[in-house]
Amino acid sequence: MKFIDEAKIYIKAGDGGNGVASFRREKYIPMGGPDGGDGGRGGSIFMQADRNLNTLVDYRYTRKFLAQRGENGRGADCYGAAGSDITLKVPVGTVVYDEHGDALLADLPTDGMKVQLARGGKGGLGNIHFKSSVNRAPRKCTPGEAGEEFDLRMELRVLADVGLLGLPNAGKSTFIRAVSAARPKVADYPFTTLHPNLGVVRVNENRSFVIADVPGLIAGAADGAGLGVRFLKHLQRTRILLHLVDLAPFDPQADPVADAIAIVRELEKHDPTLAAKPRWLVLNKLDLIAEEERETRVNAFLAAYRQAAQDADEQPHFAIAAIFGEGTQAICYRLMDFLENPPDDAPRVDL
Repeated sequence: MKFIDEAKIYIKAGDGGNGVASFRREKYIPMGGPDGGDGGRGGSIFMQADRNLNTLVDYRYTRKFLAQRGENGRGADCYGAAGSDITLKVPVGTVVYDEHGDALLADLPTDGMKVQLARGGKGGLGNIHFKSSVNRAPRKCTPGEAGEEFDLRMELRVLADVGLLGLPNAGKSTFIRAVSAARPKVADYPFTTLHPNLGVVRVNENRSFVIADVPGLIAGAADGAGLGVRFLKHLQRTRILLHLVDLAPFDPQADPVADAIAIVRELEKHDPTLAAKPRWLVLNKLDLIAEEERETRVNAFLAAYRQAAQDADEQPHFAIAAIFGEGTQAICYRLMDFLENPPDDAPRVDL
């Protein structure tokens, strides 16, 4: 199934049915009086999170959702039937915005959570409500109210504990394959990851966490370069980021330090809150460096990086060869400890 993480739809709740002006007319009852019933309530539109869904593809092709109108009232004190409600099922982690005002209308981070998006209109009043001692034959009735309507923009934000960050071909997909059962595409060219991938990392029988791999960033992503920052929203619910760096780039002119700093700057430019999350450095592709040179290469990178990045001294760092799983187990145990016992100054994650 194609992964769709954004969709725009139009919804309209049902209008209320009209009240009716009617009078009771029966044989031998010459003054029956008013008996016009009220109109029925219009159907409302709800949205509910469903863990069995993982994409918004259903809303890419069906974009209009109209709830049923309430029935009009009738004579003999008969009220109109209410219109049927509509419940739209979406993946867990979906957020909904007003397309025109960018106001947050709904956030559904838990399975089964249900919110009302558009309220159905109230039914109009029949003339039985307007009878009084001075007006015994009222001909007044009211129309039903219009149902609410909105143009909506939906975004899916995957729910994961750990997010992977880095340039294309930094080894994020290889890393998630090494530590979980997820099998994202891996190839020797950039942008092999075109949509987020989730993997469950099991440290032991009763301890596990979810890790998210998103498409790689490049310098200028905040301004739309490469795949832009479209997928960064999937990292906003994570509790910690792993910043993977290619320590042995194929291009001899490439500068791993400059590339790593560029990613941090793009993160800050896009969303300072995301940039403030705990972020650990993972220096990948040790397998491409001669064993006697590895320690020297790692230390040289860290020295240059710490000089350029103000927060580098506080970041844990790891050197790994993800393709062989070398060093990945230690990261997983360290992550599990962090998630189970977060430091007091760790930023709060708003679900």
